[in-house]
Amino acid sequence: MKTYKYPNKKDWSDLVTRPELKKETLSQQVQEIIKEVKNKGDEALYNFSEKFDGVALNSLVVSEQEIIDSIKLVPEELKEAIKTAYANIERFHKNQLTVEKEVETTPGVRCWRESIAIEKVGLYIPGGSAPLFSTILMLGIPAKIAACKEIVMCTPPGEDGKINPAILFTAQLVGISTIYKVGGAQAIAAMAYGTESITKVYKIFGPGNQYVTKAKSIIQQDGVAIDMPAGPSEVLILTDESSNPSFVAAD
Repeated sequence: MKTYKYPNKKDWSDLVTRPELKKETLSQQVQEIIKEVKNKGDEALYNFSEKFDGVALNSLVVSEQEIIDSIKLVPEELKEAIKTAYANIERFHKNQLTVEKEVETTPGVRCWRESIAIEKVGLYIPGGSAPLFSTILMLGIPAKIAACKEIVMCTPPGEDGKINPAILFTAQLVGISTIYKVGGAQAIAAMAYGTESITKVYKIFGPGNQYVTKAKSIIQQDGVAIDMPAGPSEVLILTDESSNPSFVAAD
């Protein structure tokens, strides 16, 4: 994270400008990544991990022991906060388990609306400098309540080859055990088309950077469903001496 203290007003416009790649370049790069994953499977994922994440992995799969070890590293205060969020989100989504009333439109013809779970879903969880373990709660809990039979989760590893402990703690809390150390557009391609290690899914959920968003839009054209293209989520807060520090921190 970059911190700017008291920047000159003439520099404000440049400081808040989002970085952008040329659309043609971005699309071409992502299409090449997807093609590589489709053709080479796990081999491509290992190669991209070295290229983009700077780590040579021995396995793409997060083992049960890794999950157990990570749980011990999460501070108790954070665990309690995650559990509180879990309870609130679960309570909200359980309210969606409603049985629709049948309507007889004409004699002998009964109509109703019915929700059926997607059998296999893939969750993409951003990692790195901003591990979004809250996203696991917001995506994983509804998937569990809906009774999706298979939930696959991909998240990028750090330079040490490990996943952020808070991400693994949250995943086990939700009940997700199929976790892979794969990030970026290559993770979307792996869940969309399948590899030797990663199961092909029917719908992919989760936010990401420009590469992830572009990959989702491309695989959608091949018939793999996605939630939506995620927009930018940067936050800019302007304050002065009249601001309440607590409110600023909460914002």
